[in-house]
Amino acid sequence: MLFNSLHFLVFFPVVVGLYFGLPARWRGPLLLAASYYFYLSWRPIYGLLLAATTLLDYFSGVRMSRLATKAERRPWLYLSLASNLGTLFVFKYFNFFVGATDALASALHVPFAAPTLALALPVGVSFYTFQSVGYIVDVYQGRLAAEQNLGRFALFVAFFPQLVAGPIERGEQMLPQFRQPHGFDYGRVASGLRLMAWGMFKKVVLADRLAQMVTPIFDHPQRYQGLPLLLAVAGFTIQIYTDFSGYTDLARGAARVLGYHMVLNFRQPYFAASVGDFWRRWHISLSSWFRDYVYIPLGGNRRGPARRYANLFSVFLLSGLWHGASWTFVAWGALHGLYLVVEAFTQPGRAALARGLGLAARPRLLHALGVATTLALVAYAWIFFRANSLADAWYISTHLFRGWGQLTRHEAVLTVGHFLLNYPPEAVVTLAAGALLLAVDWHQEWPAWAARWPRPTPAVRWAGYAALLLATLLLGFFNSTQFIYFQF
Repeated sequence: MLFNSLHFLVFFPVVVGLYFGLPARWRGPLLLAASYYFYLSWRPIYGLLLAATTLLDYFSGVRMSRLATKAERRPWLYLSLASNLGTLFVFKYFNFFVGATDALASALHVPFAAPTLALALPVGVSFYTFQSVGYIVDVYQGRLAAEQNLGRFALFVAFFPQLVAGPIERGEQMLPQFRQPHGFDYGRVASGLRLMAWGMFKKVVLADRLAQMVTPIFDHPQRYQGLPLLLAVAGFTIQIYTDFSGYTDLARGAARVLGYHMVLNFRQPYFAASVGDFWRRWHISLSSWFRDYVYIPLGGNRRGPARRYANLFSVFLLSGLWHGASWTFVAWGALHGLYLVVEAFTQPGRAALARGLGLAARPRLLHALGVATTLALVAYAWIFFRANSLADAWYISTHLFRGWGQLTRHEAVLTVGHFLLNYPPEAVVTLAAGALLLAVDWHQEWPAWAARWPRPTPAVRWAGYAALLLATLLLGFFNSTQFIYFQF
């Protein structure tokens, strides 16, 4: 079931109505049943996998809570990690590693033969697996008391707003909320619905519209060079942000309607002034997960610069692999790891250069240069994230700035895509929606600047909400296009 489907449009109001209509003691079981229905609507058989993961991690956590030392708890930790990571490996990475091993064996002229598995990737497996692993590690470390109620723990793993694409929640954040009653509060419900409306607008009006231009070019990049490729990269840079942050807004808004607070997953990432700052703003729940459960255990920045650089690069290599079993994702993660290592290594020199050029005395200009540079680096890395192969990514990278001087009218038509030039209203809608996105992000990034403007009256605000809904209904692509991060 997709958030941008008629199925969800019926499902969610029914769940909300029952939730607030039932006695408090029945609300947890209702949400658990609704969450499993939500998940089973994709491929019912994988509900068994979700249930098995839940049961194993629940009993591992309970068992560890009864043991006094880490040494006693460690076998249960290993059992849970082996199960979770083993499941992820089998369904997501087995065929990739078989293919990589086969290619290496062929290059070395070593006989090798292994079967591949014809398994569909369970929706959301990377997200709920990492959420369960985080819980188990926290219990093992003694940072979190094990949840003794099986139903409550199952709801923590399967809570439908964030089940398939996050945010990746922590037990200390969500489990206490599942123990509390949540009554109907008009202000909170209205706030949640507004957030959902904004997320839906970003997804169906902007992200899915941009996909109409981006997809044909990335699927056949060799047909283009120069401006068409540059526009496709720029389009995907906006598309992936509006698609994933749109999902997150829908997820957080749906949870808020029901009375639950989920962590912020995006904070105006394209206003970041460095790559490190970008990762403090983009997919925050995943980057903080890797920081707490991989980077810090590896030694973080406590063991000297060389070890810090190695840890940074390793974490982002793993982050790329987490996104998908493909060399393109590995390359994307490696690029970001390289960015961060170079950024950390050159920081003193860059600071000295800024002072020498007089930029240190002009912080706004220095910040603007940082934002522009970071955006360019991030957009370039998105080529590898989106490309269908490393060969395609390399072609795009090497042809972005070719052929500009010989751009013919025919090539110009290919440049912005058939749908943009042949249907000018689409171009207007895309630009207008993009301008609205920029204005909203600007307002959230610099609230002090936005506070200079008078607060809109209730009539103006309600007119704005109505206009947003009307624009979504009239201009949205309601073809149940899957969210990009559902594939992970």
